[in-house]
Amino acid sequence: MDSRMFSYIKAFNFFSYGAIAIYSTYFAIYLQSIGTSTLEIGALMAGGPIVSIIANPLWGYLSDRLGNIRRILIIMLTGNLLVMQLVFLADSYTLIYTFMIMFFFFQMPLFSQSNSLILNSIEGTSHKFGAFRLWGSLGWAVLAVGAGPVIGQIGIDKLWVVYDIMMLIAIVLTFTLPRGTSSSTGSGRVNYRTMFSNRTFLLFLLIGLVISIPNAMNSTFVGLYIADLGGNSKMIGWAAFFASIFEIPVFLLLDRYLKKDVRTMVLCLTVVSLLYSLRWLLMSSVDTAMQIICIQTIHCLTFGAFYYIGTQLTAMIVPMEFRASGQAVYALTWGGLSGIAAGFIGGWMFDHTGPQSMYMLGGGMAAVGAISFALLYMYLRVSKVRITLNN
Repeated sequence: MDSRMFSYIKAFNFFSYGAIAIYSTYFAIYLQSIGTSTLEIGALMAGGPIVSIIANPLWGYLSDRLGNIRRILIIMLTGNLLVMQLVFLADSYTLIYTFMIMFFFFQMPLFSQSNSLILNSIEGTSHKFGAFRLWGSLGWAVLAVGAGPVIGQIGIDKLWVVYDIMMLIAIVLTFTLPRGTSSSTGSGRVNYRTMFSNRTFLLFLLIGLVISIPNAMNSTFVGLYIADLGGNSKMIGWAAFFASIFEIPVFLLLDRYLKKDVRTMVLCLTVVSLLYSLRWLLMSSVDTAMQIICIQTIHCLTFGAFYYIGTQLTAMIVPMEFRASGQAVYALTWGGLSGIAAGFIGGWMFDHTGPQSMYMLGGGMAAVGAISFALLYMYLRVSKVRITLNN
């Protein structure tokens, strides 16, 4: 594979993550502007994770079965773009909810499948996963903050214009990507029993679910929190920028220094969970929108590190021929099941008890996750469980 192909993967990550960043950062503000309540927004966002219970395993299975992740990405991104037009044209909550369910079917598995394409493409080379994933963080940061002034100028009702342009660029770039075919055949049936029979992987998924619920609540409602404290679309964009831009050095450092050993990774996740707890407790005590922007910088050490380590740990445990399905299962727990709870619980708490109590709950859940990972580390150390890289 020539160097141009790797450059295309980086460019694709930049614009695909950037397009979703524009949606993720400003869509809740758009919904609020057309009269949608916070509880309704939470219920709407919970629809995505519900759909992902079916969508993530389905798209993962199709990727493994067809042995062509590029084709799957083209289908998902095209469906994403077309359905989102219906969302912006809808004039009732019922229609918006219906079309968003369709949108989530294409959107939720996107990043897990792009991760699989990266992992398969760099297999057997000297390239590292983080060097490609950081371009997604860069796209998320730059396009989210760049869209703020544009949206402030043209109005939040024109959000669809900015989103469509970025998504169209991402679709064009998809045609330049490699197939993303694993060196192992993907024609067999995906054996989920094999994946879940690994106790370490199963415990990792369950503890990760606890950690990811408050993260999903923050992703959904942080923009509304900033707006409640007097922030505007520019400040919301800067919050997204600082949440992502510092992921870049974190990915590079993890590429270089993280030991590819399951016990080391679980120990790192214990520290990351403690930082998550600190982050949410700080968020529960803010008084200004600017304080939220400052706290968002911790995102690189929480979500960035957890995402990277979790992706690598999944790649270590799941057999190569089922890699896309393994990443889909990981994405299902991180962005699927957790998002269901986050949408309903977060929406109710934001409306009835306030965002401060929502973040306090998140801090407690992250602390429970840290304790659980510490116990898992102790178990692995005592039992001398070892897992080596599949590749």
